[in-house]
Amino acid sequence: MSDLESLSREELVALARRQDAQITTMATQLAVVMEKFEQQAAELARLQHLLSRNSGNSSMPSSKDDDPGRTPPRKERRAKPSGRAKGKQPGASGTALRWREEGELDDHQDRYPEGTCECGADLNAAAGLGVADRYQQHEIPLASVSVVQYDQHAVACGCGRVHTASRPEGAGVGRIEYGPNLRAYAVYLLVVHFVPVHRVVEILASLTGAAPSAGFVHSLLRRAARALATCDFAIRTLITLAFAVCADETPLKVGPSTPAEGKKEAKGYLHVACTDLYTHFLLGDRSMRTFRQTVLADLEPGAVAVHDRYQAYDSAQLGALNHQLCLAHVLRDLASAAELYPDEIWPTQLADELRELIHRANQARMRGETSLPQRIKDLGVRGLRAAARIGLGHTEHLNDDRPGARKARLLLEALREREKDFLRFTTDLRIPPTSNQAERDLRPAKIQEKISGRLTDADRAKDRYLIRGVLSTATKHAVNPLTVLRDAFTGTTWLPPAARA
Repeated sequence: MSDLESLSREELVALARRQDAQITTMATQLAVVMEKFEQQAAELARLQHLLSRNSGNSSMPSSKDDDPGRTPPRKERRAKPSGRAKGKQPGASGTALRWREEGELDDHQDRYPEGTCECGADLNAAAGLGVADRYQQHEIPLASVSVVQYDQHAVACGCGRVHTASRPEGAGVGRIEYGPNLRAYAVYLLVVHFVPVHRVVEILASLTGAAPSAGFVHSLLRRAARALATCDFAIRTLITLAFAVCADETPLKVGPSTPAEGKKEAKGYLHVACTDLYTHFLLGDRSMRTFRQTVLADLEPGAVAVHDRYQAYDSAQLGALNHQLCLAHVLRDLASAAELYPDEIWPTQLADELRELIHRANQARMRGETSLPQRIKDLGVRGLRAAARIGLGHTEHLNDDRPGARKARLLLEALREREKDFLRFTTDLRIPPTSNQAERDLRPAKIQEKISGRLTDADRAKDRYLIRGVLSTATKHAVNPLTVLRDAFTGTTWLPPAARA
């Protein structure tokens, strides 16, 4: 007989009640454990998703691809191999030092052997045999700060009027100051090469012997911005006349490190509007108020804004704009979708069709055509629509709450509903298919942030990016940025030419 069979009815009831209480307690504990498990599983999935982000499947910069634990981007699968070899292409112009003729030389020195021969004779008395070797050297002179005093004399005319000589170009009102060349070098190092102020002081001291104070170097940002304000306004105006403008924005650590009231983070946003010839920056936030201050709000009706799918760009407050949605962002999102759905073909098919259309558009542009041939466009559109339908059907009934699933679904819906905005570049080859130009113009801001960290003075940060926009525009026009800065400090403002229609 078992122990249970020996128990009375009352004892069995009491035992059942105790076990029922234990089961209830254990069920409650199990529910808590399962809830924690689900939370940890979701957090693990989120962390794995974040670690899988790289420059190939997100907007993350390539500099973070080799961070610890980061999954490197996989090699892109191309619809067709390009067949182009690495390195310099056949027929491409190279760069090399060129032999200069006599009239092009800055100096010409004849060198003769010196000393004595093995026989003991002095080589100065040896018979000349002519030039046996020629050598040209490109060298820069050693820089050293020079101090020049300018005495402005006054003269009296016979009529009684007194005339005083003007100060040299770039001179201020003080008695002693640094000249425009040194000021231009300092601003160039600050803005173009992101050198912190104290290191600019060290570089100038090492290379020239001058020892300006950190305060003076920092104040040059404001002085240069004032001198280049007219050029900045001209650039903004010229961009408003453009047919297609690339736009983007990026977070930037600027101002006090304490978040403002109602904000979670102490940061601003750097906005850029640009073409292949002009660059204009605006420092603000991501509110509609800042977007209304950008160049986009002043574009002509019907102009094309090339951007990612951030909602503010579609606002009616920016005017009657046409849109070209950046396909570089789309391709990165499709790479992420391919990793999320490895057994599905639609992400790869969509990416291949888009790349093929971009490639065909580039070829047509090189041939001087104004739009993509209709036959090629129709073929690509059919492939895109078929792949999008497959993707929409596959994701329609999925209860997929994994990180990235909602983003993939929204992309498919956008491809269905905004097809014209994705493919507008095929109708007019003046429209770039990506906003890569804007990303390239913004990238130096992220480099500066990595090097120097937070820009604590918001006003000087605005000056910095006004200067940066002018110098970026000058570089696009093959104008030396140092020359632009030097001219600005001497009172001559460089203005970019208008783009050809």
